Amino acid sequence: MGPFQYWLEHALFQLIPAVTRFMTTQWGWPFIESVHFTGLALLFGSIATWDLRLIGVMKQVPLTALHRLVPFAVLGFAINVITGLMFLMTEPGQYIYNPAFQIKMLFIGLAGLNVLLFYLTVFRRVSAPDARAVSLQAARLSGAVSLALWTGVIIGGRLITFYRPLDCKPGQAIGFVADCILR
Repeated sequence: MGPFQYWLEHALFQLIPAVTRFMTTQWGWPFIESVHFTGLALLFGSIATWDLRLIGVMKQVPLTALHRLVPFAVLGFAINVITGLMFLMTEPGQYIYNPAFQIKMLFIGLAGLNVLLFYLTVFRRVSAPDARAVSLQAARLSGAVSLALWTGVIIGGRLITFYRPLDCKPGQAIGFVADCILR
């Protein structure tokens, strides 16, 4: 995976030079970081409210009412994808070789898989007026898994700044969760 990571680092860095120029200005990175945090608030606020309801908190609130939060979660996710790509294009080496970033991406993928499985298997049964106990148990599990994964995404994102890998050369990064080890 090392040579691919090295290639990806250089490809991203050269992808859109205007992004790098903006991000390296005095206020570029802090501004985009603030926008990223706003997206996170929209995303996690909406998802956490929904997941807590699935788990059993706020039982008096119908799921269909809370489902109206989905567009806010999608907007927050879109904001975070765009701003996250801006960070990645500006400092690809800080992210590509970073175990915290790799774990964050793994959790995002698993959270996406969890929501896909929820909508394919449980959502229709849970949102029906005569929801069965089996459907409710699956919904509770999906909500708990979602909360855990998105909390992991946030923790992984926060830890990125604490794990700054050394510059990697081809063949020096090892494994999926790769550190750069100077030999």
